Amino acid sequence: MMNTIAAAAQAQVSIPTIRTWCRNGVIAAVKQAGRWIIDTASLARRITIGAMKTARRTPKPVVYSIETMTAIGGNRWTKAGKDRVYLNHFLDYLPLETEYYKSGNLSWAAWNGERIANRQAGLLRSCVGNVWYDDADGKIHGQWGYGESRVASRQEVWDLIVAGIRADIAAL
Repeated sequence: MMNTIAAAAQAQVSIPTIRTWCRNGVIAAVKQAGRWIIDTASLARRITIGAMKTARRTPKPVVYSIETMTAIGGNRWTKAGKDRVYLNHFLDYLPLETEYYKSGNLSWAAWNGERIANRQAGLLRSCVGNVWYDDADGKIHGQWGYGESRVASRQEVWDLIVAGIRADIAAL
């Protein structure tokens, strides 16, 4: 049995992909205390199936475009000659697990499977404010937020977000 972070690392996919597999029954998993507990044998079978599929096809290059960004869940915005796709779910690319009280306050947090202080989790969530793709230059842009955690630097968080975006586009 393993958690979503360990499963994502083993399968070489993003954490949201593992959560989707759990929800859809692609891999055997149960939810305990708000976290997915994944059966290792089931995950190994899924990895084997994925390896057989990738062996048959050539890898597609990662291309940033309006179409690929909206396909991974971005929201298109056009105004005053600007054409952008905002990725509002960018926090899903981080190895951050959180639980909340009914009031909405943070009750528990972990980074890469290790327990961290709730304050550090809040700083990790707020160190990047916005993420968008700009069609004018073909690049992903980000706006720094107001905090920086001791657990991971802003640059480390940004690199994880960009790697997650690239992985989602490559999986299309």
